Amino acid sequence: MGKLYIVPTPIGNLEDITLRAIRILKEVALILAEDTRTSGKLLHHFEINTPMQSHHMHNEHKTVDGLVKRLQNRVEDIALISDAGTPAISDPGFLLTRACIENGIEVECLPGATAFVPALVNSGFPNDRFVFEGFLPVKKGRQTRLKLLAEETRTMIFYESPHKLVKTLAHFSEFFGEDRAISVSRELTKLYEETVRGTVKHVLEYYTEKPPKGEIVIVVKGKN
Repeated sequence: MGKLYIVPTPIGNLEDITLRAIRILKEVALILAEDTRTSGKLLHHFEINTPMQSHHMHNEHKTVDGLVKRLQNRVEDIALISDAGTPAISDPGFLLTRACIENGIEVECLPGATAFVPALVNSGFPNDRFVFEGFLPVKKGRQTRLKLLAEETRTMIFYESPHKLVKTLAHFSEFFGEDRAISVSRELTKLYEETVRGTVKHVLEYYTEKPPKGEIVIVVKGKN
């Protein structure tokens, strides 16, 4: 029976990949990639010639059973990667991991890059306990979730896209209060990496004047 490796990839700076990750990606029989074009650049950079197959949120429900059967019937290993960071953390990967575990297939997740850890540490907020929320609901359930989180005393972490950041910050102002301390990190490990800290009001004004680009992590201090 084969083995599934969950392999984190750099969130920006290619130097953040581990030596072990490179070795595993060279040794497995197949790499499941969220976007083969994006991952192709990474594999080319590190001279990894392993075959790739597309595995993303739009097809994973259809491909999981076939991949499980392949791992059960062949003595070969498969690696799962996402476009950036650790698979299954707000990225595809959970369904396949769960299916493998349920079918007795060994799963091993390598340590590596993920965006929320440096953003949390950069914020300067308490990080002995925190809540990872990922992406908030787009419409249904969003206000209910924000009302609940308004009473959360632990540091909270959110992912957001650049074109929705200002709207989300406006919601934070409404539900958490404009004086709540937050930290917004974007383009982590990349050339134009930036962390803006302050009150919700201050950060909202900043990004209203300077529309952001790139991947974004919002860290919100818990309620006092």
